[in-house]
Amino acid sequence: MKIRLPHAPYIANKIAIDLLNSGLVALQSGLEPIIKVAQELIEKDINKEMSLEERVAEILDENEDDMEFMRIDRRNMFWLIKKKLALEYSVVLSYEDRYSDLAHKIMEKIWKDGLVEYRVAENRIKNIIYTAMENYISSFEDVEEEVAQKITRYKRKLIPGSPEYDLVFERLYEEELRKKGLLL
Repeated sequence: MKIRLPHAPYIANKIAIDLLNSGLVALQSGLEPIIKVAQELIEKDINKEMSLEERVAEILDENEDDMEFMRIDRRNMFWLIKKKLALEYSVVLSYEDRYSDLAHKIMEKIWKDGLVEYRVAENRIKNIIYTAMENYISSFEDVEEEVAQKITRYKRKLIPGSPEYDLVFERLYEEELRKKGLLL
């Protein structure tokens, strides 16, 4: 599943919490530096994919007339072009491989920066990070659904997309993540 930019801080939090709770890692500077590193790397990865998708959209727009004439499905062509340009943009398209690679980069960076120490195989630490990402990704849709349901039960009706709705959604979303142990 694709990670969106607003989820980066929550995933970074989940990674730091899971590393802390694993008992396999000694945090040298607390959670915040780990969260910061993880969030930066996750956002960088998301931004690379967004740049790739923007370029693909540009190519499709440039060739819209030809595609319409040949009755080519835009979605299929989007995927084909994205697949062709992925290497150029250093984007791994398989989400499993991508998150594994991202987990490795996070592990390597927090170790090189002296933020953690561990005496177990690197693969175990990488697996903690990977599993944290996977757990967040698999649960965020459920959390969003729960929050949306709570908002519909409010006496005062909030309009989706309004600043007030977004504020309430954010507060309830973080509250639900805390209940599920995905956020401190």
